[in-house]
Amino acid sequence: MSSAAKKLVIVRNDDEPETTPEQTVEATETVVSETEETVEAADISAEPEARADELRLLEALLFAAGEPLDEATLSRQLPDGVEIKDALARLKAEYSTRGVNLVKIGRKWTFRTADDLSWLLTKNVTETRKLSRAAIETLAIVAYHQPVTRAEIEEIRGVATASGTLDVLLKTGWIRPRGRRKAPGRPITYGTNEEFLSHFGLEEVADLPGLDELKGAGLLEGNMPTGFGVPMPSDDATLRDDEDPLEPGDLDLGLAPAPTAELDLEPPQAVEAAAPEEAVAEDAAPEQPDGEGEK
Repeated sequence: MSSAAKKLVIVRNDDEPETTPEQTVEATETVVSETEETVEAADISAEPEARADELRLLEALLFAAGEPLDEATLSRQLPDGVEIKDALARLKAEYSTRGVNLVKIGRKWTFRTADDLSWLLTKNVTETRKLSRAAIETLAIVAYHQPVTRAEIEEIRGVATASGTLDVLLKTGWIRPRGRRKAPGRPITYGTNEEFLSHFGLEEVADLPGLDELKGAGLLEGNMPTGFGVPMPSDDATLRDDEDPLEPGDLDLGLAPAPTAELDLEPPQAVEAAAPEEAVAEDAAPEQPDGEGEK
């Protein structure tokens, strides 16, 4: 190890003035002030460019209008010398990339939501319709007296039932065709469906209120006819002894066009083909005078 000791010599420059804490704070404040001035200058430069007065007027008129406006109506509100077609073209280009577009409908102009954003304004509305009194009475008769035919419904109600009443109940899915009654004319019998139970919150059709419950709810008058009663409803899908199963065409109920049967065209053609031959044979037979053919 060398005997000569190395010394660290610190040289201080007395010419540079020492910086005090107060001077440091003042320098920081100066930098912050300069930064704020820069931000304010940037805000001023970011102001939107002034738009033409005719575009602002057209924009206000079209937004405030409750219906599309034609060019003549818009032109009367603009200053003299403004070309309306050119102004509308510029306004349309300006709104082409926005959520609202300027569109021309026929000869009129209006603002409309952009096509790609129309799903945002889509609203599904469920329209609630009340059943007529005739439909309610028919539904109640079908529920309590099923299986029941249209003639039996009319007999219970005491009035004729319009065909549209049953059609409405069939479209709602609350009643369904069950079968055909084993009677002259083989009328269709009707019963309730699962949609009926779901809509009225029933576990089974037997949960419908009975006579005492209807009287307690005030739905039946006190002076009921003698022997009046409410049957015990049942929606058993098994056909009764007086019912026949439905045929494939019975489910259409006249609401759909009947399919054309191509095979049914052959017998009429054969008959038509045979008819001329029979006519020729009859024409070929000589006419006999009266009395000559009887011997």
